[in-house]
Amino acid sequence: MSARGRGAKVLPSELNKVCPERGDDPATHPRKMSDFEVVPNLQQSSSSVSRSRRKAHFPSGSNEKENLISWIPENIRKKECTYFVESSQTSDSGRIVCECGYLREQHLDDAAKPPIFLGKEWDPSRHIQEMPTDAFGDIRFTGLGQKTGKYVRVSSDTPPRVIYHLMTQHWGLDAPNLLISVTGGAKNFVMKPRLKNIFRQGLVKVAQTTGAWIITGGSHAGVMKQVGEAVRDFILSCSHKEGDIVTIGIATWGTVYNRESLVCPMGGFPAEYVLDEENQGSLSCLDSNHSHFILVDDGTHGRYGVEIPLRTRLEKFISEQTKVKGGVAIKIPIVCVVLEGGPGTLDTIYNAITNGTPCVIVEGSGRVADVIAQVANLPVAKITIALIQKKLSILFHDTYELFTESKLVEWTKKIQDIVRSRQLLTIFREGKYGQQDVDVAILQALFKASRNQDHFGRENWDHQLKLAVAWNRVDIARSEIFTDDHDWKPSDLHPVMAAALISNKPEFVKLFLEQGVRLKDFVTWDTLVYLYDNLAPSCLFHSKLQKVLLEEREHTAGSKMPRLQMHHVSQVLRELLGCSTQPLYPKPKHTERPRLSIPVPHIKLNVQGSSLRSLYKRSAGRVTFTMDPVRDLLIWAVVQNRRELAEIIWAQSQDCMAAALACSKILKELAKEEEDTDTTDDMLALAEEYEHKAIGVFTDCYRKDEERAQKLLTRVSEAWGKTTCLQLALEAKNMNFVSHGGVQAFLTKVWWGKLSVDNGLWRVITCMLFFPLLYTNLITFREKRLQPTGCLARLRAFFTAPIVIFLMNILSYFTFLLLFAYVLMVDFQPAPSWREYLIYFWLFSLVCEETRQLLYDPDGLGVVKMASLYIKDFWNKLDICAILVFIAGLTCRLIPSTLYPGRIILSLAFIIFCLRLMHIFTVSKTLGPKIIIVKRMMKDVFFFLFLLAVWVVSFGVAKQAILIHNEERVEWLFRGVVYHSYLTIFGQIPSYIDGVNFNIDQCSPNGTDPYKPKCPETNADNKKPIFPEWLTVILLCLYLLFTNILLLNLLIAMFNYTFQQVQEHTDQIWKFQRHDLIEEYHGRPPAPPPLILLNHLQLLLWRGLLRRPASHHKLKEKLEKNEEAALLSWEMYLKENYLQHQQCQEKQNTEQMIRDIAQRVDVLAELLDLDRVKRTGVVEQRLGSLEDQVRQNQALWDPAGCVCLTGSSKALDIKEIDLEGKPEESQPPYHVLARNLLYPGSHTLRFPVPDEKVPWEVDFPLYNPPAFSADHKDMAVQDPFSLSLESLLKINYNTMDGLIDRQSFHGLYAVQDGLPLNPMGRTGLRGRGRLHCFGPNHALHPVVTRWRRNLDGSIIRKSLKKMLEVLVAQYPLSDVWALPGGSLEPGETLPLKLKWILRREFWPQFQNLLKQGTEVHRGYLDDPRNTDNAWVETVAISVHFDTQNDVEMKRLNSFLQGCDPELCIRWQVLDKRIPLHANHKELLHKVSTLLGAYY
Repeated sequence: MSARGRGAKVLPSELNKVCPERGDDPATHPRKMSDFEVVPNLQQSSSSVSRSRRKAHFPSGSNEKENLISWIPENIRKKECTYFVESSQTSDSGRIVCECGYLREQHLDDAAKPPIFLGKEWDPSRHIQEMPTDAFGDIRFTGLGQKTGKYVRVSSDTPPRVIYHLMTQHWGLDAPNLLISVTGGAKNFVMKPRLKNIFRQGLVKVAQTTGAWIITGGSHAGVMKQVGEAVRDFILSCSHKEGDIVTIGIATWGTVYNRESLVCPMGGFPAEYVLDEENQGSLSCLDSNHSHFILVDDGTHGRYGVEIPLRTRLEKFISEQTKVKGGVAIKIPIVCVVLEGGPGTLDTIYNAITNGTPCVIVEGSGRVADVIAQVANLPVAKITIALIQKKLSILFHDTYELFTESKLVEWTKKIQDIVRSRQLLTIFREGKYGQQDVDVAILQALFKASRNQDHFGRENWDHQLKLAVAWNRVDIARSEIFTDDHDWKPSDLHPVMAAALISNKPEFVKLFLEQGVRLKDFVTWDTLVYLYDNLAPSCLFHSKLQKVLLEEREHTAGSKMPRLQMHHVSQVLRELLGCSTQPLYPKPKHTERPRLSIPVPHIKLNVQGSSLRSLYKRSAGRVTFTMDPVRDLLIWAVVQNRRELAEIIWAQSQDCMAAALACSKILKELAKEEEDTDTTDDMLALAEEYEHKAIGVFTDCYRKDEERAQKLLTRVSEAWGKTTCLQLALEAKNMNFVSHGGVQAFLTKVWWGKLSVDNGLWRVITCMLFFPLLYTNLITFREKRLQPTGCLARLRAFFTAPIVIFLMNILSYFTFLLLFAYVLMVDFQPAPSWREYLIYFWLFSLVCEETRQLLYDPDGLGVVKMASLYIKDFWNKLDICAILVFIAGLTCRLIPSTLYPGRIILSLAFIIFCLRLMHIFTVSKTLGPKIIIVKRMMKDVFFFLFLLAVWVVSFGVAKQAILIHNEERVEWLFRGVVYHSYLTIFGQIPSYIDGVNFNIDQCSPNGTDPYKPKCPETNADNKKPIFPEWLTVILLCLYLLFTNILLLNLLIAMFNYTFQQVQEHTDQIWKFQRHDLIEEYHGRPPAPPPLILLNHLQLLLWRGLLRRPASHHKLKEKLEKNEEAALLSWEMYLKENYLQHQQCQEKQNTEQMIRDIAQRVDVLAELLDLDRVKRTGVVEQRLGSLEDQVRQNQALWDPAGCVCLTGSSKALDIKEIDLEGKPEESQPPYHVLARNLLYPGSHTLRFPVPDEKVPWEVDFPLYNPPAFSADHKDMAVQDPFSLSLESLLKINYNTMDGLIDRQSFHGLYAVQDGLPLNPMGRTGLRGRGRLHCFGPNHALHPVVTRWRRNLDGSIIRKSLKKMLEVLVAQYPLSDVWALPGGSLEPGETLPLKLKWILRREFWPQFQNLLKQGTEVHRGYLDDPRNTDNAWVETVAISVHFDTQNDVEMKRLNSFLQGCDPELCIRWQVLDKRIPLHANHKELLHKVSTLLGAYY
């Protein structure tokens, strides 16, 4: 027998102590009822755990535990028996127990001495009280790994919202996208191995893909064990975090074995639980594979089923919650999955179907599941008591004797009602076509239920689509939603398109694009703001945006964070793309907000409180913003590193090369700032992938047409900030793209200018030196107009070619260096000579050229930005350094006293000018890469010097301190510490370091000689050194070992690595850097220094005096609109070819082919297996049919063999049993709603009446219905609610009884024992129920209709039939819509509900409309309120307005507008899914048939 823990007051200091397991002994710690305090049911959690920051299902850390310890006892209770009453039953060990099932010592201390007022009889409502729970925390199953779950003991009366709050806020569970309630057999049962595997795999698949919660009974037996093992197998096969599946077990606390280990008033963290199936007896152990447990306590022990009411309420509460994820707001759907099961399972299925919950029955699992599955395809009329009796005798052969006749009747009625709701019932059959997996069956069941639910208009389809998006099941969306049954408008998909983008569901984005969504219509200014508002917080781009907003707030000195706008996004993008691009999203002026305004349907979609529907409302007077929607979405996807989504969007792009190169640039810049190494690697890999895409498209373009392909390189792209593909590639350092043959051919063409590329270099040099040769055929030009030798433009074309400008500048620079060297070495006089003045003039022209390069700003970036770009170039830094050193030397040279220092400084400037020659050699394919290698090695040397300095300084200081005493001369200190130590590396070892070669004449004893070092420590007598020679020698050897051998070889190895690394990519690096030189000389003035001053003077006059803009020498070309459109169309066409080629290559890939073959083999094996199952099923069906025929023959020869439960002479015809029958589409012959087991508005249950027992003529001796008559205190006229014969004899039936009309439209009805009998048969309830009168209760239902029209007034048709709109109303305190009518009060001609809708002055006119209308129904109405003795009969009149200008219809609308504000009234499209009462829909069907309209 389990012992329950005891509650105790715990100090805050004891919160972290482990709960003692044996310290709660009843003898040592008796509890008193006064120890417990009453607290409110729910208080606000003090937990600081933010839902948006949760990373795992389980909160960890001391703060979470303390919050849980304080919150749970305050809000969650348990139940305790407070009065011990000895029971007639005993415990398993034979001891006396209370009526609650617990032993005396397991009760509270006060329970053994009850007060007198408690009475002697045990009453659960009085003697069981709620107290703070004492069992909660983490649960760990001993010996079954380290997996930890959550558990809590709750009272059976706990509000579901409290439990849901605990699960979502304290246990850290995300709200589910789907709730799967698994029910069935509580005991272990046997399933076919194949069916078991299919069920397990399908269940965990649907839970894992949709983010569902699985709810079971939580015990380690039956269906709960099957679910637990399915989750266990999945987790073992899945190592990543997404492998976690939320499996919630809701069990009865009083039936849990070993539950005493879970009792701990301050929470078990964790509580060790032992799963002991051998000794559990009649109790049950918890299943170790569930993640959460809710243990329901009603204060009793050993009683099963206590948890069912709370589980039902919790599931209903969860299904009413709205889950918002990725922009989609859905009511959390629930589905019931049934395996095997007994009577309790049947009740669960019936309640689920009654509440509108879809059920999936797994056929082949046994018992109840098989009973329902085998009759599910039969018409309801053929599901008889005899058939159910037969099924039960086969499937319940062990317990069949327990089924009484009344139980068989009840089962038959419930199964009939279950099968009648076919839209909520899905049978999973192994081998059924299109339903090979349980997950597909579950989702199809939800869609089937949703499709058949009553919704206004297209809300039903929207709901299904939102479910599919929330579950991320694009396969279900393709097969179940986007079918021929519904025509989707592209605008209808815009909200879910945004939701799919935000939640990163690329397959849905691809599906919506296939369904006709146009990005031009979808992407608006507000949509982009909405998308950027919902960036993932972990995204680097999100943090950069927040930084921009913070800077703006500080700049404006505001306290409130500014709202995100697209110009903020543009600011961050410009940092990533580089300043060569213009802002992609200009800042709007004042309140002007550019957008595209389009209508989008009213679908409830929201994220973080902002409604997505509002983004697509029509708005007059808005400015249309001409932007590239594909670009905008591509950027949004790329900055979040969403590979698949970006790939789908890029495939839609028109300017695809620029888009790919821009994406590569953005990703590389983000990767530099990303802290997570994995994300950095992903970004760099994606950047490389986009570079390859650009190369692939350009390759196809170049093969087709070289000229057009080269135009793509220099075309100014308006969409990407007025930059070019070539500029984007250079900014992103896409060496592979720039080194492409087509790009290099273009650069070569630019390099040669208008000259033909075939000209040899020697010809160019010859013509440059002897320009008259230009007018010969020695030089050829590309342009035809320059072909004639007499053309004067040949001279200008030749000398403006970049290659000629380069050669002339080389000649000029060499001349400058030769003249400079001559002056320094030969002609450096106190007064400058004319040659020296020429050098000054030459340098001035160089300074002017550098200034021009600094101020040249064709893109309008500004002086500051141009200066920063100028300084970034290494060769510009070298130029500035050389010029500044030259100016410093010139300044000293012009001062007579510093003439010599000036010459020294000018000599240093000459060295720097010579180094500048290396930039000239970069044009050479041979020397260019070597210069790059030298630059890289200089970096290696720089870092190497840090290591070398450590050894040099350490050895130098130690040597100096050992050898020389107090050297005060700084210059000799530097020589001894650094200079001599450095030379020692190269073999110049000081002679005095070992004392052997010491010569005192080579040093100064006192350090007074400025040209000699100070002597080492010596003996004063014989002038011999006294320092420890052995130590200095050892230090020298170690120093040489580490520096000369280790460090120098390390430097050589670094050089070798750098050389090999660069050598591998020599060609690419040279081709990439070649562009800078070509672009420099492409925009450089043609004259070389110093003649370049003439060009500078021309430029100054042109821009300064004439105010004319400078011509752009950048490699850019602005195309005409028509030409650009044609070029982009051509590029897009070749991009499609490239993508198709890539797909073909992937299919031809060996690994892909192996995967495809393996998949086909699996499919083939599955089909063969299914075919075997189908054949087996056919054989079984034929055998069953043969058995039926045999029984029928026996029945013909032996009438006694017929099954008869009623005892009447009319035996049931066994021929009605048809296992292969199909459901009939005709209406049921008997009333259905009037036989619902739960009578509306009460807790009264009807007596179950199967279809075959409805007619009064059929004998039904078991029939004993309860009586119920409501007392309507607000009604002036009503029949007595007591069934006394005296009061009933006063009623006159089948005639006018005063003001009450008791005549039936169906003629005379029978009266038995003073009560009328329902002419349609039994209902399972006596009395008048909630109706006012016995017998017929008359009603009136006007059906007001009009044609549904377009805006132009034309009638809308569907399936070639006109569509109707009907007037419907929703009354206060009602959740459903209804026709504007109802019961007629005695003496009244209009129903009271109709009067609520219409103004009083319109009542007579409406009566005239009714007189002119057409009667479509007069008679019995199948109403849930009907009983055996009272029923509703109605008259339905069709009032149709054929023209839209009908005066009466306009008058009706005007009077409707002034009706009661609590009423909701509307014109609704009429079809079979209109959400009305079922009996009202039958009336609408008759009206649509009358008018020949669509239904």
